[in-house]
Amino acid sequence: MSMNSAFIAELKSEGASTRKILERVPTEKNDWKPHEKSMKLGRLSTHVAELPGWTSMIMNSDELNFANMDYKPMTDPTKEELLELHDSKLSGAVSALENASDEEFDKMWTMRNGEQIIMTLPKKVVLRTMCFNHMVHHRGQLSVFLRLLDVPIPGMYGPSADERVMPVAKDPVAG
Repeated sequence: MSMNSAFIAELKSEGASTRKILERVPTEKNDWKPHEKSMKLGRLSTHVAELPGWTSMIMNSDELNFANMDYKPMTDPTKEELLELHDSKLSGAVSALENASDEEFDKMWTMRNGEQIIMTLPKKVVLRTMCFNHMVHHRGQLSVFLRLLDVPIPGMYGPSADERVMPVAKDPVAG
């Protein structure tokens, strides 16, 4: 299996789980946060929705320089806006990966803030840490926020505590 095919399969799987949790976000509570040091629910859910877009940015560039960014996060998103943002970023990420050769994943990628280099790593390592692991980390954080708001949590890697596992029916002939 090529490297891009493996990354695409994983991204699609994680993207489906991410979409399930974004569908549950009570956007009428976007200003809520569980602790003074925490992000607000609306900011966290927007971050989770936009994280697949990091894949496209990494695959289509050699660096990210925070000093040159003109980033403005979505504010007070509706559920529809969150899902549209996520779906759009996921689609762009899959397209960027489809077009990548195995050699592209070995190219170095740098994160910096002006002259300060934060990291320089192969793109395949950055994809794993800054894209995929980062998305899973914040999705887990979002699940805790939802739990504290008494919102049922969807299963990510199997059923959650809020989902019942249906027993397998016995074969009446075999017993």
